[in-house]
Amino acid sequence: MGEATQNVIGQTVRSSAMGGLTQARLFARCSRVGWDVSENTIAKTEARYRCITDKEIIHPAKALRVEVQECFQK
Repeated sequence: MGEATQNVIGQTVRSSAMGGLTQARLFARCSRVGWDVSENTIAKTEARYRCITDKEIIHPAKALRVEVQECFQK
């Protein structure tokens, strides 16, 4: 299965993981900001298999503590 090329936030999630933020910690942050997702969803997003919709982007940005625009940087 190839990467979902339309998913650019996966790189941002992966970068946060490289910065020491684990998927479990990100999952906890997502829950706190009101984004009801599973740890599996976070893993799929990081691997760029699951895309984030325009309606959802605010939640991972809040959880990652970045501006929405930063999620689109490759």
